[in-house]
Amino acid sequence: MPLIDDVFQQIARTPGRTDRELADILLGPQKRQQPVNQAARALSKGGRILRRRRPSDQLIGNYPLANVGTMSHVKSTASKASSSSQTGATSSGASEEELKAYLDKWLRQNGWKTTIAWGKAHGVDIQAVRNHEHWIIEVKGCGSLSAMRVNYFISILGELLQRMDRKDWRYSIALPDIAQYRNLWKRLPKLAKSRTTISALFVKADGSVTDVC
Repeated sequence: MPLIDDVFQQIARTPGRTDRELADILLGPQKRQQPVNQAARALSKGGRILRRRRPSDQLIGNYPLANVGTMSHVKSTASKASSSSQTGATSSGASEEELKAYLDKWLRQNGWKTTIAWGKAHGVDIQAVRNHEHWIIEVKGCGSLSAMRVNYFISILGELLQRMDRKDWRYSIALPDIAQYRNLWKRLPKLAKSRTTISALFVKADGSVTDVC
């Protein structure tokens, strides 16, 4: 399969990745990113993706555009994206990588030192340390369908439970702050929350974070 198709499929699966992140996934860590950069620019010129700065860190991310027939439509979408960025808002489809970036910034502002599993790296999504405190956080993005979000919610709880091997550490799931995830968390029995001590971090479009027990 041509590299350009691999790049497009990866962007479609995880919107918002930079050329560097795509190169690490498709070519290998620290491999030259120029082939991926060329493929992404060709996709952008062809109206298949949109390249714009990620609100979380201002790096250029790649986003798929569905059913785009003309470049005028691409320019219109880019204009809307730029306007959204200026007001501090993002789409409800925040990716897992965007959430990690928001949480990394929020944790560091509150005195935590973080280790982030970016891209397809194995291990805990976010490990945070502050003095003698340790915090384990698993992260999921928005997902495009209601059923997908239910699966994400069940999956992230299972992933976090498998990390819980230290009684004195903190454990949280992190999700976009949207109504469906809020409702799923609300419906989780209080006994389950109290027994596991798991909390939920809800991340808004502007990067602000709410810790809910």
